[in-house]
Formats: sequence, C-alpha cells, structure tokens
Amino acid sequence: MKKWSLLGLVFTIIFVLAACGGTSKEEGSAKTASSNKTEKAAEKMTIKHQYGEAVVAKNPKKVVVFDFGVLDTLDELGIEVSGVPQTTIPSYLKKYADKKYTNVGSLKEPDFEAVHALKPDVIFISARQAELYDQFAEIAPTVFVGLDYANYMDSFEKNMKLIGEIFGKEDKVASELKDIETSVEKLHKKASTLDQKGLIVLANEGKVSAYGPSSRFGLIHDVFGFGAADKNIEVSSHGQSITFEYIKEKNPDVLFVIDRATAVGGEVGAKEIVENELVKKTEAYKNDKIVYLDADSWYLSGGGLKSVKAMAKEVEEAL
Repeated sequence: MKKWSLLGLVFTIIFVLAACGGTSKEEGSAKTASSNKTEKAAEKMTIKHQYGEAVVAKNPKKVVVFDFGVLDTLDELGIEVSGVPQTTIPSYLKKYADKKYTNVGSLKEPDFEAVHALKPDVIFISARQAELYDQFAEIAPTVFVGLDYANYMDSFEKNMKLIGEIFGKEDKVASELKDIETSVEKLHKKASTLDQKGLIVLANEGKVSAYGPSSRFGLIHDVFGFGAADKNIEVSSHGQSITFEYIKEKNPDVLFVIDRATAVGGEVGAKEIVENELVKKTEAYKNDKIVYLDADSWYLSGGGLKSVKAMAKEVEEAL
C-alpha cells in the first residue's frame, strides 16, 4: 500500500509539472506572437523628399491621394484608399468618383476640412499641391511624389518602389516595372531608328503651347526615342507659347496633341483649332500623323503603373 501511495504521489507531481510546463510554453508562444504583431503594427519608415520628411507607418489604412499616378498605381496593386479629389477625375479611374470614397476637393483646391475629418495615416501629393505642403503636413504625414521630368524614368521608378515598400508590395512593383522597362526599350529602339521628327503641343481653349525634351511631356523624346522637330523649346510647366505659323515652320512628321479641354471639361476641342489651313500644310497632316493623345493619362495623370503603360502604348501605335 505504501508503495502504491508513493507511486501515486510521484505520478501526480510529474503530471502537475508537465501541465505547468505546457502552460508556460503556450503562454510564451502567445506572448511572442503578440510581441511580433505589435512590432509589425508599430513598424514605421522615415521618408525624405523635396519638401521635408514624413514618418509613415507601414501598410497605412487611411490613405488620401492627390496624385492620379499614385492612385492608378494603388489601384493596380489592389490597395484601397479613403479620399480622392473627385472634381476632375480621369475616366479610367472613374470608380473613385463613387460616394464610398470621400471627396477631398480638386487637385488645385483641396478641401482641407474633408481631409482632416478623415484622420488619414498618410497623404500623397505632387506638383499641383506642392505649395500647400505645410498645410497637409499639419494634418498627417505627407509624402511628395512629384516627377523629375528631366529624369522621368528614374523618378518614376523611385516613386513606384517607395509605394511598394510602404504597402509591402515590393515584388509586385518590381514585376510591373520590369514589364514597363521591356516595352519602353522596344519602343525606343523602334522610334529612334525612324527618320521622323515629332512636335508635342497642348491645346487649351484656342491657344497652343509646345513641349520639347526634358519637359512635362518630354518623355516622348527622352524616353520613348522620338526625334524632336525643335530641340530648343523653352522648358516650362505651361510649355512655350506658340503660333500655328510656328507649327508650319517646324513642319513635324508627327504632331502629338494633348487636349486639355477634354480633361477639364472645356468648351473648345483641340481638333477644331489645330487642324487649320496652316497645320494642313505640314507633313504630319498630309500623312495622317496628327495624334490626339489621351488627356486623362497625359494631362491629369501620368507617372503611375497604369498610366505609363498606356502612354507608351499610345506612342507605339503612332509609329
């Protein structure tokens, strides 16, 4: 009996110790998982840009976007946003005109009250909002994602990789950039071997301005490889003001036209003013090479995964 009692006592002690050990192990695992989760949630990155720096939590939930290139990139990556300027939204991003997204004003006139009410985790802005950076930064971490037109692809890729890092989509972004790089290389090879000179103009309610290399739309020359009918066009965000006599004089083989009116709801369309008696004397008109580029991608947007692909495709079709 004493032996059985002793054995019972031993087994009881072993069972208790085993149970305590198991509980301790489970608690330890739970604490480790909780700690990892907390660390992941608290992970932040410091982003330095042209107007300062922003400390942004990785995988932000409430995102406000004032750059349509970034918006089309987030759309391509399957990342939801909370607020967008809905006043002049590109047609290829028309789903963001829905009431499920907060309207935060227009590209040039943000609704700061609406932005503040959202309590965003991050705000993305570009050149159109640059002078308002301080006001945005008072509300939430603000990241400037403008493009350097003289180094278009470098700044574009830098912005895309930054978006990928913020939202944990590095691999997807790398894959998309590789596809874009391949298509652009093929386009450049085609365009640069042609003996054709292009001229890029922006039509705006009866007026026209020209853009050359290193300008806002200069990637047609600098990146896509199209020759320039005039290499000395003044580099300006609004382009160089020109006359139709100038277009006749430069006599481009291909005339690329961006119609601002179609993008912002103007009344006078580009074709109505561009295809006049002077322009009809150019090689571009004679050979049916006046190319009306999609204003949504070229004027309102650009610099995004979707828009850059679309822009390259349009120019390739012009060949």
